[in-house]
Amino acid sequence: MQTWLTVIKQRIRLYGSLIKPLQTGLLLATGLAGYMSARCPVYHLDSVFVLGVSLGLAISGSTVLNMWWDRDIDAKMQRTQSRPLAAGVLTPHETFILGVILSVLGVGWAFGISTGYGWIVFAGWFFDVIVYTLWLKRRTCWSILWGGISGGMPVLAGRTLGTGTIDGIGLLLALAVLFWIPTHILTFSLKHFNEYQAAHIPTFPARYGFRTTRLIITISSLLATAAITLAGIWLGMQWGYLRLLLVLSAGLLCLALIVMLRPTERTHFSLYKYASLYMLSAMLLLAL
Repeated sequence: MQTWLTVIKQRIRLYGSLIKPLQTGLLLATGLAGYMSARCPVYHLDSVFVLGVSLGLAISGSTVLNMWWDRDIDAKMQRTQSRPLAAGVLTPHETFILGVILSVLGVGWAFGISTGYGWIVFAGWFFDVIVYTLWLKRRTCWSILWGGISGGMPVLAGRTLGTGTIDGIGLLLALAVLFWIPTHILTFSLKHFNEYQAAHIPTFPARYGFRTTRLIITISSLLATAAITLAGIWLGMQWGYLRLLLVLSAGLLCLALIVMLRPTERTHFSLYKYASLYMLSAMLLLAL
């Protein structure tokens, strides 16, 4: 019995690593924040539960399918060689089946909750798996634009479910995530430039140079903070929360400027980590 339990725990742990828990958790948090920005205080926790589960399944499914498709790339990059699929611990077949099951359950449940909500969740899955991963990622560095659109769908889906329609605030929040994506991904491509080159993945640093990439990061950070701040003002965010949001935004912009003017591996890593913390904190403030 203990042996079977050990095997099951190991399998769950391996499957769990396929969904990239931190990335999935952050996107799920944006979706919940979008919903709570329209429904806070939330009187029906069951609605939050079904939103979280359906959106979490859809995001997890797309992430697993990304890992399945990119297994050859992961095997060439030092930082990803230990992933279960790249290391040969899990087979491509079982990973593909898992991704399909999670995707069908998540998107199907989303349509069951609301047709409009379902279409937005499906759009996020489609742009991520089909457009970004299967079609463009290995062809052009501009694939991140479509990845950013996909990343903005969870918060738009949550907001739409809360309001019953796509509104200006929801679109602003989606744009904020879209503009935030370059700060997150391009910083990472600077830090791991040689690995992306070895895997033959087109990146902005390789196509346009490091200086232009850093300028894009700074501009995208400015646009992301502006979009989130405007959304907060439109929501009627209390001055205390808005002031904290402005302080967090200033921190992101300062780090982006430091990366542009005095780039080092340490500043790249700091901006990459802070960008995730910023987005999570901003969404929490919007929900409150």
